[in-house]
Amino acid sequence: MTHLADTAVYLDRINRAQAAMEQAGVDVLLVSVGRDLPYLTGYEAMPLERLTMLVVPRGGEATLVIPRMEAPRVVEQPGVFALRAWNETDDPVAIVAALAGTPTTAAVGDTMWARFVVELLGHWPSTSTQYLRSTVVMNELRTRKDAAEIAALQAAGAAADRVADQLHAGLIPLEGRTEAEVSADISARLLVEGHDIVNFAIVAAGENAASPHHHPGGRVIRHGEIVLCDFGGTMNGYCSDITRCVHTGEVPEDIARAYAVLKEAQAAGVAAGRIGASCETVDAVTRKVIDDAGYGEWFVHRTGHGIGMDAHEDPYIVEGNRRPLEVGHAYSVEPGIYVEGKWGMRLED
Repeated sequence: MTHLADTAVYLDRINRAQAAMEQAGVDVLLVSVGRDLPYLTGYEAMPLERLTMLVVPRGGEATLVIPRMEAPRVVEQPGVFALRAWNETDDPVAIVAALAGTPTTAAVGDTMWARFVVELLGHWPSTSTQYLRSTVVMNELRTRKDAAEIAALQAAGAAADRVADQLHAGLIPLEGRTEAEVSADISARLLVEGHDIVNFAIVAAGENAASPHHHPGGRVIRHGEIVLCDFGGTMNGYCSDITRCVHTGEVPEDIARAYAVLKEAQAAGVAAGRIGASCETVDAVTRKVIDDAGYGEWFVHRTGHGIGMDAHEDPYIVEGNRRPLEVGHAYSVEPGIYVEGKWGMRLED
């Protein structure tokens, strides 16, 4: 269960979803497992073979169809949705179909199990019902964070920052420990600082840091090498994500020079993030600093990604994304330089 706000917040989100449905010509929105469900209701369904489905008509009250055994986990939101619990001998897909009527256009959640979509096809054949991805309704809503979401993101980010501060202060021992041991230590500290779960804790030493998504293992961290730490978790339904690099001895000149470029690039990308600037502009400004310094071939990924209930979501800060930044957008700026077989570095906020 994820419950982060009061009923008025969820009612506003349902109302905005219905307004988006009206604009897109969608008759019914069907949301099952995934982040759209807690966004609209405060309830996060377990990924079971038993169907959980929020049925949102274009007008009127939504209904949460849920296995009876799971109903006690739901925090009810009066006026936001009605609760329809089904028994083991019921056909939940038929219940959903009856609630939705015969829609001309149905928007289906991206992460709904295929088995339920296939079963719905039997109730509404494609000749009578057009199926769309729920993103036509939900993407704009979830990309623009509301006040409750911003507060949750700030709290999660601050908690991760406190762990990063501990890393910088030398309070997390590195030398002589394996990457996996340091990863476990960082994970434990995220939980102590208030995260509900840890989503990832990358620890990559020396040459392993050249792999952006390195999996921490038995490699022992030695004196005189760079250690890249990228970690984050979920706190009250919203994610944190931060990357910091430290060095276990005197920093060699080539590493110091590259890191100065990286820091300048990240600062330029942050400064470029202004209302109306395109996502690709932020990427280009960040990338130009690294290109001009001669490290461009070693910056191998986009500059950033949106963050919210998912660690990676829209808006993506990448070449080709001309979407202008708006009030409520939340995203990372995380340039990196990776020299295969030698070292890697990334700086992310």
